[in-house]
Amino acid sequence: MSQSITPSQLDSLAPNASQPDRMGDRENVMGEFIQETLALTKRLFIQLKRRPTTLMAGIVQPLMWLILFGALFYNAPQGFLGDDINYGKFLAPGVIVFTAFSGALNAGLPVMFDREFGFLNRFLVAPLASRYSIVAASTLYIISLAFIQTAAIVVASAFIGAGWPSLVGLGTIAAIVFLIVVGVTALSLSLSFALPGHIELIAVIFVTNLPLLFASTALAPLSFMANWLQWIASFNPLTYAIEPIRYLYLNETWGLDSTVMTAPWGSMNFAAVLVVLLVFDAIVLTAIQPLLQRRLG
Repeated sequence: MSQSITPSQLDSLAPNASQPDRMGDRENVMGEFIQETLALTKRLFIQLKRRPTTLMAGIVQPLMWLILFGALFYNAPQGFLGDDINYGKFLAPGVIVFTAFSGALNAGLPVMFDREFGFLNRFLVAPLASRYSIVAASTLYIISLAFIQTAAIVVASAFIGAGWPSLVGLGTIAAIVFLIVVGVTALSLSLSFALPGHIELIAVIFVTNLPLLFASTALAPLSFMANWLQWIASFNPLTYAIEPIRYLYLNETWGLDSTVMTAPWGSMNFAAVLVVLLVFDAIVLTAIQPLLQRRLG
């Protein structure tokens, strides 16, 4: 008894019929990844809209730092930081970086709460193109908040005498904030997957937050510190974000070869400190990959 073959069966018999177009498949996966990332980022902004106190506190707190620390050193000896440098201008870069750092350090909390309330499990069993969209969405959300906070601090610091960087300087500040936020956010997200609960994560945040602030050049230059603290501050990633931004505030002209930091082992120019931040991000992103693969795989 003969059997007829339908066109669909002929297609299935064609060479490599079961293999889709690889280029189109990659483009489709990338498009789905971007769509998933934007959708998960929108979810975080909806949460922020419902609880705007998080953003308000992230803006009000650095403004209070600017006002209170500026008043604290109001009667400091003239020129103790250098010629024509007031403490407000010196402090503004430190507040910008520390605010971005604090927000990035808290990036793991939403993921941790999703873990504890079971929402993360729902994401993990959902038909996502890539579960890395969960991490990418949190990173994009934190970077957006950091830029909003940075803009508010730049405007506020201008009113207390810090002045305005140039347009290119503002773009460079945004790039530096981006670099420090990416590395610290990656660390925080890895902790949210590694630690057992939010109590432990909050404890780590409290233990590391202020020590890293005081062990940087946010509040005082390296020359004011004890020798042992100078060495610690020179290995602190925050210092490598603060010093180039401070140089932009204090100097109208600058370049990649401009000396922005004098560490205990020698001087470092603008390009060198940016390379340090890039290396910091690369090390962190590489180190957390095995953990993310285990948790998201």
